[in-house]
Amino acid sequence: MNRVILIVLVVISLSSTLHAQSPYYQGKTIRIVVSTSPGGLYDVYARLIAQYLGKYIPGKPEVVVQNMPGGGNMVGANYVYTIAKPDGLTMGTFNAGLYFNQLAGNKDAQFDWTKWLFVGSPDRSEDSLYIRSDTPFKTIHDARNAAEGPKCGATGAGTTGHYLPTFLNDAIGTKFNVVMGYPGGPEIDLAVERNETHCRASTIAGWFSTERYAEWRKKAFAHVLVQTSRKRDPRLANVPTVFELMDEYKTAEPIRKLANVVIGSNGFGRPYALPPATPPEQVRIIREGFAKSLSDPDLIAEATRRRMDVEYTSGEELEKLAKEVITKDVEVIERMKKLLGK
Repeated sequence: MNRVILIVLVVISLSSTLHAQSPYYQGKTIRIVVSTSPGGLYDVYARLIAQYLGKYIPGKPEVVVQNMPGGGNMVGANYVYTIAKPDGLTMGTFNAGLYFNQLAGNKDAQFDWTKWLFVGSPDRSEDSLYIRSDTPFKTIHDARNAAEGPKCGATGAGTTGHYLPTFLNDAIGTKFNVVMGYPGGPEIDLAVERNETHCRASTIAGWFSTERYAEWRKKAFAHVLVQTSRKRDPRLANVPTVFELMDEYKTAEPIRKLANVVIGSNGFGRPYALPPATPPEQVRIIREGFAKSLSDPDLIAEATRRRMDVEYTSGEELEKLAKEVITKDVEVIERMKKLLGK
């Protein structure tokens, strides 16, 4: 009898030890909340990463993508920051320019950009603004000299679609009219095809990786007016940069300071972040898995096939950048409020 009891105790002890050693993520599901509608590049990148991330997380959890569009990416970002449990099972990806709203004091922004636990970014890209080629606006100067400018679509304030044309209006006197409220980039592109709007600002990477844009370029349906790079992208060698235009039109120094803050959003790429209070161990595991996923040969091959750029930026780098862009310069903040119409 004593021998039987001893065996039972040993089995229980071994079972408890094995259970205690089971990876935290074993049998669990990680959710990536995409703050845009399906079909856009934020969604495309998330679904590509989701195929590989679980492979590099101890316990090999399932990884799913959930779209949560609305409010110019604000709905999804606020959900991850304020509602999602900080248990390492939910992270979000959202427009890099959302921090503009925090600087401008927008009460709809329920997050502190410096307190996000950034996981990393899968790409880095400057922005550009395309326009239908059948409009009178062949160059950025036409958008400045016209009595009435073109209509550009955007999801909401602080997104690339909103900030770039609005900033250009302030910096060099263009006359873009921004139409907000679209769920995501694909809906804006469709509006352009229908001639409801004429232009859209988004990433250079998107301009050269999206099938729709490839078809547009082939048919000369649309062309790029301006780019945010400090040095012209070789693929857009004939397109002026924002900085060149500010030099040409002698933009005032306070607006140039604002440019450094808003264009600094490009350094975030397409950020992924966990909510504050996520345990450090889960943050470490997710960051490491994210980095390994983006170096997976199969992921890179698939991205190459789909003409998607992959240029990893670490969560630590993004956290450092976050502290740099949240400026306390009163003049810049006031101009940011003006930029966002606050």
